[in-house]
Amino acid sequence: MRPSIIVALLGVLIPMVLIYPVGIVFGLTQFESLFLSVIFAATSVSISVAVMKELNLLDSKSGSTVLGAAVVDDVLAVVLLSIMVSLIGTKAGTDTQIPLALTFLEQLIYFAAIYFVMRFIAPLLARLGTKLLNPVGPTIMAMILCFGMAYIANLIGLSAVIGAFFAGIAIAQTHVAHEVDQSIEPIGYAIFIPVFFVSIGLSMSPAGIEHDLLLIIVLTIVATLTKLLGAGSGAKWAGFSPNEAYLVGAGMVSRGEMALIIAQIGYQSKLISDDYYSAIITAIILTTLLAPLLLKHAARHINY
Repeated sequence: MRPSIIVALLGVLIPMVLIYPVGIVFGLTQFESLFLSVIFAATSVSISVAVMKELNLLDSKSGSTVLGAAVVDDVLAVVLLSIMVSLIGTKAGTDTQIPLALTFLEQLIYFAAIYFVMRFIAPLLARLGTKLLNPVGPTIMAMILCFGMAYIANLIGLSAVIGAFFAGIAIAQTHVAHEVDQSIEPIGYAIFIPVFFVSIGLSMSPAGIEHDLLLIIVLTIVATLTKLLGAGSGAKWAGFSPNEAYLVGAGMVSRGEMALIIAQIGYQSKLISDDYYSAIITAIILTTLLAPLLLKHAARHINY
């Protein structure tokens, strides 16, 4: 677990520090540049897992580290997203009735309550779901937990994503995790995931891509190198060989669906200007396409 945490922390810190000035140089505001760095701090767990499974490296020391670090990365990115949405919303005057200190207190209580949800509430709901006279009882209870936590998160000024995210983690710790996953996955691929990508496509503009071509190129290069070097340095610090550190760094490059989700929420929350949205989405896609190529190149130098 220690190597994963070190890799995750450096894999978040280095991109945030170096991508922020890229935004400033290209004319983004300070808040937009900060949010840009949050977007590219994320890592796609699913893509890294799929590629490493194909390369038979998922069960290796490097594969386990990438998997653990990607999860920690995503937790940090989601928390940063919620903090930014909360701060910007308060500054914009959308929640003037509630003092900022009280808002943060509510959010701290919410994060503390997540432990109790994972420890007690999720297992209780899982047991209740298995006792229902319904073949998908556990899935129903999982959906109730998901929407409930998302609603409460949104109510106190956090992003609804953070509630759904931690609800998923809580259900994953129960004995019905596999059953819920099998029930939810077809619905996701049939409805929610296509709708999500359509919503992203509808917000993009080909003219915006052409106008910001240099920003796309620079963002793609910096985003790739910062994850590669940041996560790779963390792995080296944790005792990995240079080749293993390269593999870990390559496994953390992909931004995938997590960065797309954060970018879309930021766009809807007015954290990203229309002028730069298309360029940011394009850079996310390009880093995601580069990740499998880097992983395959790194895997050639690994002998397990």
